[in-house]
Amino acid sequence: MKIKSFLAKPFASYVYSKIRKGMSTALADQDTILKNLLKTARTTEFGQEHKLKDVDNHSSFKQAIPIRDYEGLKPYIEKIKEGKHNILWKGIPIYFAKTSGTTSGIKYIPITKESIPNHINTARNTLLCYMAESGNNAFANGKMIFLSGSPELERVGGIPTGRLSGIVNHHIPKYLRTNQLPSYETNCIEDWETKLDKIVEETINQNMTLISGIPPWVQMYFDRLQEKSSKKIQELFTNLSVLVHGGVNFEPYSSKLFESIGKKIDAIETFPASEGFFAFQDSQKEEGLLLNTDSGIFFEFVPASQIGKENPARISLHDVKVGENYALIINSNAGLWGYNIGDTVKFLSTNPYRLIVTGRIKHFISAFGEHVIAEEVENSLLQAAHEENIHIREFTVAPVIEDGNHKSFHEWFIEFENEPNNLDGFAKKVDFNLRKKNIYYDDLVKGNILQPLRISVVRKNGFIEYMKSIGKLGGQNKVPRLSNDRKIAEDLQPLLKESYRGNEKVF
Repeated sequence: MKIKSFLAKPFASYVYSKIRKGMSTALADQDTILKNLLKTARTTEFGQEHKLKDVDNHSSFKQAIPIRDYEGLKPYIEKIKEGKHNILWKGIPIYFAKTSGTTSGIKYIPITKESIPNHINTARNTLLCYMAESGNNAFANGKMIFLSGSPELERVGGIPTGRLSGIVNHHIPKYLRTNQLPSYETNCIEDWETKLDKIVEETINQNMTLISGIPPWVQMYFDRLQEKSSKKIQELFTNLSVLVHGGVNFEPYSSKLFESIGKKIDAIETFPASEGFFAFQDSQKEEGLLLNTDSGIFFEFVPASQIGKENPARISLHDVKVGENYALIINSNAGLWGYNIGDTVKFLSTNPYRLIVTGRIKHFISAFGEHVIAEEVENSLLQAAHEENIHIREFTVAPVIEDGNHKSFHEWFIEFENEPNNLDGFAKKVDFNLRKKNIYYDDLVKGNILQPLRISVVRKNGFIEYMKSIGKLGGQNKVPRLSNDRKIAEDLQPLLKESYRGNEKVF
C-alpha cells in the first residue's frame, strides 16, 4: 500500500464516523446554525435593516427576512463591490464567485472566511466517505482530474474574483497537488476546445484513477481520448475506478459514459453551487444525497407549487416530507439570506435526510398549464430508452403553440447515440410515460388541447455546436432540459438532422 492511500484510511474512517453521527443530530445542528447566523448578522447593515436583534426563532425569522433571488440581494452586493464593510456579513468577503445568471447577467456571490470551509471540506468529505464505505483507497495514489475554471483571479472592489472552481483550485491540499491534473497552465486556458485538447495531451499517458466533472464534459473528454487513441477508456486508464459528477442528472448520460469506459465504475454524485456545497452522495448502497446540515447553511424549503405566490409556505428541515417537491432556500455564513438558489429537491428519506435534485424552478414547461418538470421528462425518456437499448447524448424540450393549422404539442430535441428503428413508436412510448407521471399533461392530451409529443433529431455533436455558438461550451455550463419558450428551439433548427411531425417526416 502506498503512502497516500495508507494515510487516508484512518482519516477517512474518522470523518465517515463523524458524518454518520451527524445524521442523528441534523435538526439540532440546523437550529444551532440559525442561532449563530443571527448572532453574527445582527450588527451588519442587513441585520439592522431587518431588525434581526428581535429575531430568535424560525417563525420570527420568516417574518423578518423575505425570500429573494440574486436581484433582491444585488443592492447589498453592489455596496460590497464599492468597498463597504459589514453589509451582509461581518467585514468583507475573501472572494467573489463569479457566475452567470439567466436574468441577472453576471452574478457576484460572496465567499467569506467562514463559508470557504463548506466548499473545501465537503468536497474532501465526499471522497473520504467513499473510501471508508467502499474500502477503495488506491485511487489516492494515482492521477486525478480536478477540472476547474481559470484559477487566475481578477479583483472587483478589491476582492479576488473568479469562477468558484478556479477559487477552489487555490485551496487543493498540498498533498494532492502532485496528483492533480490538468496543469495550472492548462486550467488557465479560456477557449474550451483548446483546453480540452491540452487536457487530453496531458492525461492520455497518465495513471488516471479519478475523473471529476459534469457528465456532458466528461463524455466530451472521453470522446476526444477515443478519437486520438481508438481505445476504450479502460484500456488507456486501467486503474480508473471513480467518477465524481454533479450539475445535471447523471442517468441520461450514464450508459454512454460507462460504454465509453468499457465497464461500470463507482460514481459519486455531488450538489455544489457557487452559493454553497449543499449535499453529496455519502453511500454507494443508498439512493440520494446526504444534506449538508452542519456546514454553515440553514436550509428552508418551499413547496415548488407555491413559488411565486405572495405568502408561500416556508418550512425548516423539521417539517419536510418525503416525496414532496421543494424549492431550496438558503441562509448562510457567506451572507446570503432567504436566498432562492433556483433548484428544486425531493427528499427520499428523513432518517437520514437524503434527497435528489429534481430540476430548476425556471426550467419547466407550463405553456398550457401542465407544469412538466425536469425529473418527469428525464425519467420518461430514460425508461423508453432503456426498453429499446437506446443511448441519449443530449436533449431539451420546448412547447409549440397552435398556429391555426396545427395543434399545440411539446417538441423534444434529442441527439441520439444510436437512433430507434421506429422513431414515431419511440416518441409514443416517451409520451405514454410522461402522461403517467404528470396528470395535468395527461388531461390536456385526453382533452385534445395538446397533441402527443414529437421528436426532432439533432445531428451528432449538434448540442456541442449550439453551446459553442452561445459561448457556453465546456466548464460547468449545461443545456437546460426545459424551456417555456422557443428561444433554444429556434437556435437548434439549423442543427437538426431530421424533424418528425407524427408520421410525417419533414426534411
